[in-house]
This record gives sequence, structure tokens and C-alpha cells, in this order.
Amino acid sequence: MKLITKIFTKQNTFLFLLVAMVLLAKLIPFQPYYNQYFNLSAFIDWGIAGIFLLYGLKLNLKEVVKDVSNWKLHLLIQSGTFILFPLLVLLFYPFVKDSEYYNIWLSVFFLASLPSTVSSSVVMVSIAKGNVTSAIFNASISGLIGIIMTPILMSFFLVSSSSSGNQTEIIEQLLIKVLLPIILGVLLNPIFKKWVTKYSSIIAEFDRLIILLIVYESFSSAFIENIFASVPSLVFLILAFSVVFLFFSVYYILKFFAERLHFKAKDVITTTFCGSKKSLVHGSLFLLVLGIPDEQKVLFLLPVMIYHSFQLFYVSWLANKIAKRMEVLGS
Repeated sequence: MKLITKIFTKQNTFLFLLVAMVLLAKLIPFQPYYNQYFNLSAFIDWGIAGIFLLYGLKLNLKEVVKDVSNWKLHLLIQSGTFILFPLLVLLFYPFVKDSEYYNIWLSVFFLASLPSTVSSSVVMVSIAKGNVTSAIFNASISGLIGIIMTPILMSFFLVSSSSSGNQTEIIEQLLIKVLLPIILGVLLNPIFKKWVTKYSSIIAEFDRLIILLIVYESFSSAFIENIFASVPSLVFLILAFSVVFLFFSVYYILKFFAERLHFKAKDVITTTFCGSKKSLVHGSLFLLVLGIPDEQKVLFLLPVMIYHSFQLFYVSWLANKIAKRMEVLGS
């Protein structure tokens, strides 16, 4: 119980820090001339590569290989993440493609294209007494699939605003900042595995630090250039409603199929929790490597932040509720 309380405290603290970064960006935005004292953009770039290097170092290939046999579960979860999510958002494309709401729609589609989160998926499945091994497998494999799928899905809509030169630059950024660090991490895994395990808590804090800096830098630019004039309260409400609707739609559709496929109760929990999550880490990082225009970065970041906050608070409550029900069934 103490461990659960500790986890929730950390998650809630991080959400408060995200809000604090937005407020700091409003009060003390990072001005361009600050770079002569500290190059924040360069630090974030190296931090992104560092996160994916550490991701490769932490990847437990034995766990991944061991759980491959549960293919129906994995297929349903990954289909939810990379097919169901985007399809639900695509349904609204004909209504917004030529309207002033197109960029809002595209920001939600960006959220729908992201992979599942790793840490909170595993933690929530564990609390709800689901299949933790499969949660680890799917959370890990989702990030790897996302390296390919997220850019592919977004390319259908970003290509019109990007030249072929920009597309080449995007591919180079993905290789340098994402793929190569992961490959290097996997290769160095046998050497540094014990070190990564020993200092896992510090590594987790580094992940959070880079995300907080990305949020601070993005919102600083937004406040300096007065971009929020183009994101009124109505837009924020539309985004909030859209992401909450998206969560419940995916959650209950996945639950329906998992039950129709006669999954065990533990596998239903894993399917709904892993398949309905989206990663703030990958959202923040892909924001910088997909060629999203600077004036649109905040708009693209908002749905991811809203979704991240909602999934943590709601799924935390839901996990505890399901855990109590599982205890009753098991007794």
C-alpha cells in the first residue's frame, strides 16, 4: 500500500510540475538570447537521444521473447494503439478538412498516432491485478512500433506542409535522435543492465526533466509569439472533450473485443489499460522530430498533456476499483 501511495504521489507531483512549467513559461519565458548562456534547445536534443539510449538499455529482451506466444492479446492491444485510435479520429476528417478546425483535428490525430506509455501502463496493470508480463511486453513493443508507425501516420497529413527536403530532415532526425540511440542501448544492454537497474529511479527523473524542459521551451515560444491568441477557451474545451471521448471509446471497444475473444479477466485488464494509453514522453519527443511548425507546437502538445493527466487520474482510480473487485472474485 505504501508503494502504491508513493507511485501516485510521484505521478501527481509530475502533473503539478507540468502546470508549473506552463506558469513559469508565462512569467519568465525562455528568451532566444538566453541561449548564449545556456543552449536549452541543444540540451533537449541531447536529452532526447539520451532517453531513447536509456530505453534501449532498459529493454528486457528476455521478457519480450518469453511472452510472444500470447499473440491474440498483443495483436488486439497494438491494433487498438495504432489502428483503432487513428480510425476513430479519421471519422471526423471529412467534416474538418476544409474548415478552421483542421489544425485542432490534426493535433488530436497526432495524439491518436502515438505509442502507449510504458511505466504507467505496467504500474496500473499491476495495481489492478492484471497480466503484468504481457503489459511489459506490449508497453515495450509499442514504443518500438511507434518509431515507424507514428511518422507514417502523420506523414499523410504533414506532407502537404513539408517539402521533400524537410521530409529528409525528419528521417535524419528520427535516425539520429530515436533509432540509433535505441539500437546502441540494446547492444550495450548486457554491459550496463545492472547499472541501469540500480539507478532506475534517477533515470526516471531524467526522463521527466527532459519532458518538463520541452514543455517549458514550447510554451515559452508560444507566450513570446502570442500564439495562445489562436487557442481560445473554446478550442481548449473542444480538445478536452475530444480526448476524453477518445479514451472511453477505445477503452470500451477493446473491452468488448477482449470479452468476445474469451480473454481471462487478467488479460482483459491488460488489454484495456495498455491499449487505451498514450505516451507523453513520445508525444513530447516526436513533436520536435516530425517537423511540426513552431507556431503549432503548443496546439499539438495540449491534447497529449490533457490526455496524459486524465489517464493518470482516472485510470489510477479505476485500477484500485478493479483490484478490489478482483480480490472479491478471488476470495
